[in-house]
Amino acid sequence: MQYDRRVMLLLIAAVLIGGYFLIDRNGSDKEASGAPMVQVTVPRLEGAAAIGKTVFNKNCASCHGTNAAGQEGIAPPLIHKIYEPSHHADGSFFLAVRQGVRAHHWPFGNMPPIEDLTERDVDRIVAYVRTLQRANGIQ
Repeated sequence: MQYDRRVMLLLIAAVLIGGYFLIDRNGSDKEASGAPMVQVTVPRLEGAAAIGKTVFNKNCASCHGTNAAGQEGIAPPLIHKIYEPSHHADGSFFLAVRQGVRAHHWPFGNMPPIEDLTERDVDRIVAYVRTLQRANGIQ
């Protein structure tokens, strides 16, 4: 009787694990659409934020999407509460560019370091992202 119970539990576990991977694989196909993950209101941009948009578009938008809205299955939106200044300070953007980021909030995989960006470039990107965040209620 005890043996039958263990076999049954193993069988149930195998079905659940197999189902998880099947659902995850099917979900990944849908997620890889590249569709924007959030809707972003873009305010009037001036100064460093305006320049930051240009630098962002050249170096970041291919993954993080237009106006940092993220892309389904590719990379997360930066216009999200997770990236508010009290949780990810400006320095985290500098570290992400220099060192890359190990996946921890999102299931997109690791972000590689981004070469050829100066500290001034990153400062402008941060100005752009923070301006977008404020315009979208992220303080």
